Amino acid sequence: MLGIPNLSLRGFEVIDAAKRKIEEKCPGVVSCADIVAFAGRDASKILSGNKINFSMPAGRYDGSVSLKDETLPNLPPPFANLNTLTQMFAKKGLTQTDMVALSGAHSIGRSQCSSFRDRLQPPANDNSTMSMDATYAGKLTQDCPAGSDPTVPQDYKTPDVLDSQYYRNMKDRKVLFTSDAALMTSPKTKELVEKYTWWLIGDFLWYRHFEDAMVKMGNIEVKSSTNGQIRKKCGFVNEPYTG
Repeated sequence: MLGIPNLSLRGFEVIDAAKRKIEEKCPGVVSCADIVAFAGRDASKILSGNKINFSMPAGRYDGSVSLKDETLPNLPPPFANLNTLTQMFAKKGLTQTDMVALSGAHSIGRSQCSSFRDRLQPPANDNSTMSMDATYAGKLTQDCPAGSDPTVPQDYKTPDVLDSQYYRNMKDRKVLFTSDAALMTSPKTKELVEKYTWWLIGDFLWYRHFEDAMVKMGNIEVKSSTNGQIRKKCGFVNEPYTG
């Protein structure tokens, strides 16, 4: 069974801690949505060694409804092909360039084995772009024993750095997800992957594309005072005012 993305998402306590500190200084002013966006900005800068550095607009409001069942239909699954990925990103106003650049976030973090277990037995002598490198698949098979679902690094070479190594791994067919390998299946997306691996200018190009795409993603379906609220606690909508 294939794993579903982000059901094991962690780190909410960091957002909650930041919200508490901000509420002490200026209650009811900074939304949880802004804090999440700023955390993404700051994490990108820190994890890239200050090479990714961009300004994130503020002013978002939080939603007045939170339904976990609405998240999965909007998250690209690890088994998606290129058409599915392109359509899902386009629905949010993001281009294929944005999609390929943002996929570089898979250069950091970990994944449960269930999200890619179906790729661990590539056909013999299959060197196609969608097939995982046989040696890499063998290593992952050892790391992902049957009957368990541990996690492994998404980038086996630089697992703790947000960098363009992900794209080099992709060219070597050493990426975890079907959705990663899918970026090599069209001329346009493959060309971007190739460009991001160019010496010196490739890194710079990816940094800029990633920065631009992060800002665009941070502006998707932003709530305002007319259809949102500034939550007091990020995990809960505010109690209705009863007068």
